[in-house]
Amino acid sequence: MMPRAAGALLFLFSVCSAYAQRTRGLEQLAYTMTGSFTSAEQAKADTSYLEIELEMTRIWHKRKDGAWFYMEQAMASSKDKPYRQRIYHLRELNDSTYVSEIHTIRTGERYFGAYKDFAKQAQLLPDSIDRLEGCAITLNRRGAIYSGSTNGRNCRNQFGGASYATSEVTLFSDRMVSWERGFDEAGKQVWGAEKGGYIFIRRPR
Repeated sequence: MMPRAAGALLFLFSVCSAYAQRTRGLEQLAYTMTGSFTSAEQAKADTSYLEIELEMTRIWHKRKDGAWFYMEQAMASSKDKPYRQRIYHLRELNDSTYVSEIHTIRTGERYFGAYKDFAKQAQLLPDSIDRLEGCAITLNRRGAIYSGSTNGRNCRNQFGGASYATSEVTLFSDRMVSWERGFDEAGKQVWGAEKGGYIFIRRPR
């Protein structure tokens, strides 16, 4: 029979090993999400898609409650005026399931360009953001690919006559596919790409 002390140490080792494994998994996904992306290649091949720039950078590195990101999305022709700005909070549910909660930034214009400006990142504080309820994206890992979406009609949205919005995301090592759409109460699409998601190719790190 195993002595109690040895059993306790073995249990502690198992817990720590599981925690370390989850930490590596979350950091791997965080690394996959981070970078500078462009849809230029897709826009050239299909003019129904716009040339969009997407920037995702890690912030608040000392926090222990998952990984935090600052994101901007802008037309390539007006990158200094992003039409979307978000804070993402990535948490791990288990070794193959993750959830990314979405936040807006109050007076966000003052932080435009923060993805490349450490001074602006330092000024951005957690008490200046608001979570978009119902808009979290659950991601599932299959090998080196992560894919997931929002849940049904939970993400309420009033832009362009919409009643709710959906987001579908697939992450690869070299690109991100993002399909965001808005629907009215009857389920008719009122904004967003119709053929499929935007394909954002990662620029070299």
